[in-house]
Amino acid sequence: MELNRLLLPGEYEGEIGNGIEITGISNDGRRIAPGDLFICHKGEKFDAHALLPTLSAAGVAAAVVSDEHGKDTAGIPLLAVEDTRRAEAYAVSRFYGSPGDRLTLIGVTGTNGKTSVSTMLWRVLNDAGIKTGLIGTTGYRGAPENENAFISFKTGEAATMTTPPPLTLYPLLAAMADEGITHVVMEASSQALAVSRVAPLFFSAAVFTNLTPEHLDYHRAMNDYLAAKKILFRQAGIAVVNGDSPWTDLLLDGLSCRRVVCGTFGSCDFTASEIVPNGNAGVSYLCKTPEGRFHVSVPIPASFTVTNSLLALATAHALGVGIDSAVGTLAHIPAVPGRMEAIDVGESPFSVIIDYAHTEAALRSLLSSVRAFRRPGQRIVLLFGCGGDRDPGKRSEMGRTAEELADFTVVTSDNSRNEDPKKIIAAILSGMSRTDKRRVVVDRRRAIEYVIRTAKAGDIILLVGKGHEKYEIDGKGVREFDEKKIVVEALEARRNGHTTEGTNRADRNGRAD
Repeated sequence: MELNRLLLPGEYEGEIGNGIEITGISNDGRRIAPGDLFICHKGEKFDAHALLPTLSAAGVAAAVVSDEHGKDTAGIPLLAVEDTRRAEAYAVSRFYGSPGDRLTLIGVTGTNGKTSVSTMLWRVLNDAGIKTGLIGTTGYRGAPENENAFISFKTGEAATMTTPPPLTLYPLLAAMADEGITHVVMEASSQALAVSRVAPLFFSAAVFTNLTPEHLDYHRAMNDYLAAKKILFRQAGIAVVNGDSPWTDLLLDGLSCRRVVCGTFGSCDFTASEIVPNGNAGVSYLCKTPEGRFHVSVPIPASFTVTNSLLALATAHALGVGIDSAVGTLAHIPAVPGRMEAIDVGESPFSVIIDYAHTEAALRSLLSSVRAFRRPGQRIVLLFGCGGDRDPGKRSEMGRTAEELADFTVVTSDNSRNEDPKKIIAAILSGMSRTDKRRVVVDRRRAIEYVIRTAKAGDIILLVGKGHEKYEIDGKGVREFDEKKIVVEALEARRNGHTTEGTNRADRNGRAD
């Protein structure tokens, strides 16, 4: 494709000659190919502008640079822009034929609930006969008849991202459109919105789930966090929002798009009332809609299931799906991977649930939901940790919530990245005062083995923080870590008589091997 079709006049400063052919786009000096348009990003650890003197020899056809580098000499055309990340999104989108223009896009954003709402909506739309793809934290999925068609896209940098980078996102959207998919539901993270990853896209509907403290190491303040979320709604035709969130009015302020408000109180377009928790069987409620009242039942046992399903129902209706059809799908919807997902433990006298909760609000909601359906005498045994290189302010708060709402807590590691896991755990413990209600096992595998080995009849074991993830990130990099497999192995060891701690010693005061 010719360079002058990837960036248009007015989007850059510099001279582009006629007939410069671009055969690829790259932003990593280790993955340059002849004919590439190279995008120079300035990161926290490396400034790709340092590679400019080497690009011509590597066969690069042209480079996008920050304004201050527009006069540099590189032997190739330089296109100077104010924001290289925004320019990358537009260039990659155009290189792949602007695939967003061929699709009806639905974006879902918020601190918690993005994956649950997205997955529910994906199922509702497909059940209504609309070929719909899904892009988010748990992977990339096609319509059910070819659900696994796009698994191969979630590799490299995209593997751990909620919203994939442009060099994954736009070829993925193009592949979905080529497959005959007409609608795509995608999670939109605040970081992706802040760096203009989805800037070229128009969203027919945008969904707001909630806002609680998270990613404040990146956004610094809650108002900045909200401002990033709000970007999605400036690119949307319809805003479907959680009216119960105290941040919703600020989110909607100044927006011109149509609004659909969902909630459990106040004046809402979709209102849930007469909510009944049905234990392990899920929840049910009466839903007031513009089309009348409907009884909704969802087999996912958590209080947040009400809000999540209400948002999915309202969004589907806004896109033209009949409420009867949506309610019918919700009544039989399977658990979302890694979200209140029960693990098959066979004849074991206890249960094991995996959940992705990694904020104080999500942890509180999860524990409150489990407390609501547990039977008398059942213990809630919680295992969790906090991620490294991420908002440290939440660690003590999560420890405090764990001690308040769980009967016993095992504090462990969870993607410590470049931090010392013991220091992360110490921060969690600073919010906990009762040594009789906790235990520390730094190694997460050993921690899981410990809770399975020592579980009592009736225990509800919650493995929290990793959810769908099948990897662990520490100072050595990314390694495979599948909690479901570890649970199965630990159950087998327990059934074979390995019921003592052996060499995996840990004490109740926070010291561990």
